[in-house]
This record gives sequence, structure tokens and C-alpha cells, in this order.
Amino acid sequence: MNVLHIISGGDSGGAKTHVFALLDALKKYVNVKIVCFIPGVFYQEIQHKDIQSVLFNQKNRMDLSIITKIENLIKDEKYDIVHVHGARANFIAALLKPRINVPVITTVHSDYKLDFTESLYKKLVFTATNTLALRLMDYYIGVSDNFKRMLVSRGFNPNKVYTVYNGMDYDKPADFCSKEEFAKKYGIDYSPEYTYVGIIGRFDKVKGHEVFIKGAAEVAGKNPNVRFLLAGEGEEKEALIKLAKELGVYDKLHFLGFIKDIYSFLNFVDINTLTSLSESFPYVLLEGAKMKKATVSSAVGGIPDLIKNGKTGMLFENMNHSQFAQKLCTLIENPELRERLGVSLHRFATTCFSSESLALKHVEIYKDVLERHKAKKEYDVIMSGYYGFKNNGDDALLTTIISNLKEQKKDIKIAVLSKRPKETKVQFLVDSMNRFNPFSAICAIRKSKLFLNGGGTLIHDSTSTLSLLYYLTMMKLAKIMGLKVVMYANGIGPVKEKNIKVAGKVCNTVDLITLRDELSLEELKRLNVSKPPIHITADPAITLEAEDSGSISEILKNHGINEEHQNKFIGISLRSWNKNDPDMEEKIAKIIERAYKKYGLIPLFLPMKQSDDLPLCRKIMNMVNIPSYVIDKEYPANVLMGIIKNCRLILGMRLHSLIYATAVSVPVIGLVYDPKISGFLNYVNQSRTTKVYNVDENLINEYIDEIISTEDKIKQELKESTEKLKKLALKNAELTVELLK
Repeated sequence: MNVLHIISGGDSGGAKTHVFALLDALKKYVNVKIVCFIPGVFYQEIQHKDIQSVLFNQKNRMDLSIITKIENLIKDEKYDIVHVHGARANFIAALLKPRINVPVITTVHSDYKLDFTESLYKKLVFTATNTLALRLMDYYIGVSDNFKRMLVSRGFNPNKVYTVYNGMDYDKPADFCSKEEFAKKYGIDYSPEYTYVGIIGRFDKVKGHEVFIKGAAEVAGKNPNVRFLLAGEGEEKEALIKLAKELGVYDKLHFLGFIKDIYSFLNFVDINTLTSLSESFPYVLLEGAKMKKATVSSAVGGIPDLIKNGKTGMLFENMNHSQFAQKLCTLIENPELRERLGVSLHRFATTCFSSESLALKHVEIYKDVLERHKAKKEYDVIMSGYYGFKNNGDDALLTTIISNLKEQKKDIKIAVLSKRPKETKVQFLVDSMNRFNPFSAICAIRKSKLFLNGGGTLIHDSTSTLSLLYYLTMMKLAKIMGLKVVMYANGIGPVKEKNIKVAGKVCNTVDLITLRDELSLEELKRLNVSKPPIHITADPAITLEAEDSGSISEILKNHGINEEHQNKFIGISLRSWNKNDPDMEEKIAKIIERAYKKYGLIPLFLPMKQSDDLPLCRKIMNMVNIPSYVIDKEYPANVLMGIIKNCRLILGMRLHSLIYATAVSVPVIGLVYDPKISGFLNYVNQSRTTKVYNVDENLINEYIDEIISTEDKIKQELKESTEKLKKLALKNAELTVELLK
């Protein structure tokens, strides 16, 4: 494989470090060469490396003669891919692209809207030019998941955006001078009793040096033996010096200018910091990791993927200088914590962010791009389901189906038919079309290999015959257009007598059916469906992992929940239903009051669909005279699972409240409004249920008594059931990808 990289040649900082690290490792796997336009710092340094390079000297930005030279190079040396870096290279590539039949990839190293903030002219001209050029590229590499999300939110196709985190060579020893030598060279008042806090970066507003200096002023007021080092140059320098003087902290600061010897700087400081307002995935943190330096950073871009707060470093809220100062004080006062965080960061970075992994990921991307360049189909899978309706259960299904498919096929290309396609793109990082727009839906189906009728109870008509006909029509249409069709982890029924024939006929034409419970198999038999292979698996949502307890504790506090009440909840998930027991609210109120008085269980209401469920929850809360709480904000499924993990038991009407509880081994009681509730609970051998049209208050009280008295036994049963269910749920994706192949 031949890959031509293009960069201006004057790049410095993170982009330069990234490309050097990439090419050094990549040359072992593919034939690479890099083209530069100007003999700047990047071009000068690459001459000393074992990397093929060529300079096509561009007299000025409007000298476009180099385009023909690059075109000839690509054709003469038969390059398969062009990979560009930076705004200037993007502009040249955009003009070059129509002249070559080669896919063009660009790496987005930073937020392109913030790259030229130092002058109005550059912001107006260069930002606009680069924005336009980016739209013309074939594929994109973002250096963090947050950058991928940023691109998708701005209208870039999710299936054309890859994520590759920066990496570096941790095996090569770092060269640095002693602390005494460094201090002497830069005129720093050195003392082992002092704590030195450093920051590296150009003096540009986006780097947030104001936050650093304001935080330094707060820290200096509490810790006189702290000194602050700023390495860098830029137009903001004089303004920063002025700010430091105004805050009375200038005598504690050292403006060192541009430092080429970064590792000597990092060796000297005790704490490495980054205060940027926007970032991708900065190399200065990886360099700090190499030196095992405790780190305090703003939580922007992909930084939280490296700096895990309290584990591999400390994070503060963007632009919050007081929080920054607080984190610094914690580390200044605790040298042992500094050492522990530095070692943890080094261990984590060497495992996950090496230059070798960087290169191998790029090789994967190049192969995928070449395969897609030749392919006739844009998507591997197009998914249809109850998506985009702000229902937590269906969002959980979409999350897990996408995740499970990607576990089986990393580079799988997915499109989703959704009510809110723009939100679906950003939230799930897949391409999406309006499910009610027949033209876009048909166009997307035509571009796909496999149609997936995905998750949930889609083949039923208890709420609407139109809904049933919609899903049947979409499957039939996909078959007519030559796609493989999978009914994926479906719940089936009930289907009314008048619709049995049409439902059975369409279901018999599909290529694969997987079901989430045995009750659905009985319904398929009633529909006379027997032709496709049928497998009983499990609901994909069972494979979700709950959010960690530290984050959940903070979320509960934000909802005004006392810390002493955590882990003492009876979770309640209800929904309005036209056949609900007219006395249901009063009965639930009596049940939870009894549970509180007898066992100290505090009601925690969990609306799964806020717009529908929240009013009912609040109504019952107003009927009781005991402490009670409601989660009145939308959260992703893994967060709700983490919250449910804090409950002693769940009284649930929404199916996915019961599935989430089962996944985290929390005992459940089902309020059955649909056969799928009892079907699931019977499937996991937890058949404590009552009908919603006639809520049996005494029976629920007995169930609560049983759960409290045998809680450990039930939890163990659920743990064993869940382990089996997770394996079955993953089978859905395995079978689908086998069919796709």
C-alpha cells in the first residue's frame, strides 16, 4: 500500500509531533512519503529522520503550481491514498481531489473554527477557506471521540469520520538535563522546598493561559512556596504579563519563551497542567505521561479519555480557575498523591496510547477506505426501529445493537431510520435518515447490504395497526431491493386476528429471526412463521455496563438526594396507560409508604420517557408523606443502570427498567401492561408480577417482604441469569454479521 502524506512544512507543536510519531511507526507497514510546501521547522526536522520527504516550494499561498507537481507524483508513484494535515494542506487537497481517482483523508488535529483567532483577517479568510476545504474531503480522522462528535454535530457524515488517539514512542528514552542545569539556563530560583507548576503552549486565547494565571494567584495566596512556569510564545504574552502584575502574582511566574527541550522542562516541574478552552488530544499530556508527571487539565476534547479524574490525573471544568486552583492545592499539599497519579498516568498511556497502536489503527483505516472506495454499497446495515422518540429503553437498544455489531465487525457502516435523524447522528455517531421521509429512506435502503428490524416489540398491533404495517412494509421493501433482512432480538405480538396473515407472510420472507424471549416464539408459531432460521437469544440492553459509582453519587447529589439515603431506594418506573387500574396511583402510594415504614425504603421514581412518565410520578409523590425523589432529567441508559444499582429493588412497568435492574442484579417486581413484561420476567426466572388493570396491593407487599428477606439469594440468582443472558444477547450480533459476510 502506498500512502502520500501532505503537510505545509511549517507546522510545530502537537501536529508536528503527531505526524512524526505516525510516520516513524507507519513506515514499517506501508510505503509512505510526505510532501511539504515550505522549508519550515517541520520540513527541516524531518530531514534528520528516516522518512521519505519532498519539498514542492510554494512561493505564497496563491501559488497553485504545486498542485500539478503533486498530481504527477501521485500518478507516477501510484499512490493509493492521500492523507493531509492542516488547513493549508486541506486547501491544496481540495483543489487536487478532482484531478485524481484516489481517496483523500484529512486528520483534524484541532477545532478548525478556533485555529485562526489571532487576527480578524485570518479568522475571516483562513477559517472560511479551511471550512470549505474540509467539506470536500472523502474521509476524516478525529484525534478523539469528542472531535468525532464535534464533526458529526456540524453535519459531517459519521460513517466517514474515524477516531484515532495520538500516540508516541514510550520505549525510546527521553533526553533531559538536570533540574539544576535547567534552572540556571532559564534564571529560575530553584529550591527543593518549592513546588513547580508548569504549562506548555503558544500564548493564544484558546490555550486558556488566563485561567492558569488566575488560578496561580489563588494558589500563591495559600502556598508561598509555589512557582509557576510558562513555556511558549505568542501574541497574548504582553496581556498575560499585565494580568499577572494586576493580580500580584508576577513575581511567582517565569515566562520562559519557546522551549525546544520539552522533556527537560517536564523533568523540572512537579505538576504538568493544561488549561485549554478547546483541544483535540494534546501531545503535551502524553509527553508528561512519559515523565510520570502528575497532571491537572481542563476537561475538554479527548483529554478525559487519558486523564481519568482521581485515577490518572485531575480534571477541572473548562474556564473555572477556582476549580483549577483547588486541584493544584490538593496535589501541592500531597506529594504522595502526585507520585501515584504520575505513575498511573504513565502505565495507562504506555498501554493505550503508543505510536505502534497509532500506526496499526491507521493501517486499519487505510484498508477500510480502499475497500469502501471500490464498494458499490455505502452502508453494511440499515436499522429500523422505534428510534428518535426520546424513549430511554429504545435508545438503550440502539446503543447496544451498534456496540455489539462493532464488536463483531469494527469497521461496520451503519445507518439508522429515526424520527430525529440529526440528534441520532450526534448521539450515536451513525448516519441517520428521517423514518417518515420515503425518499430518503428508500435511498438509504438501496445503498445498504442488510436491513435490520432492530430490537423491541415492533411486530405487534396492540397500540396501532399502522405501526405494524410500517415495519412490515419496510422489511418487504428491503427484500424487494435485494437486501438480507434480519429481525433482531425482537419481541413479537400480540397481533390481532385480522393482521395475522400479512404479518406471517412478511416474516416468512426474512433471512434470520432472533427473539428476546420464549413467549415471542409462541406468537411466531401463531403467525405460522417457520421458514427463516429462528433463535431465542436475549434483549441487547442486557449487555450494557452501568456508569461507575462515583459519577452516580454526584448525579444523585445534583438531584438533591441526601448521601445517607443512597443505596436505600425502592425504584419505581411507571407509565400512563389507558387500561391502568383507576386506583393504581393510590395503591402505589400506600405500597411505598408501607415499604418506607417497615424497611426504610425510600421511593425513587425513574421516568423512562420523561414527557409521558414524569407527570404520573409527581402525582404519586404528592400523595405520600415520606421522603421521595424523582430523576427528572434525561440520562443515557448506562447512567440509569448506575442509579438503579443504588436500589434495593425495582417496581417496574417499563420493560427496560426491569432489564436494567436484572443486568445489575437488583430484584424486580413487574407491573404487567403487556405480555412482554411477564415474558421477560419468566425468561429470567423472576416471575413476581401483577396486572396493571387490577393492581394487587397485598401481593406486591408480599413480594417486597420476600425480596427483603431473601435479597442475597435473589441477587445471586440474577447474577447467574445475567451472565447467561449476556452471552445470548451477543449472539444476535454474531449471527447478523455472519449473514452479512
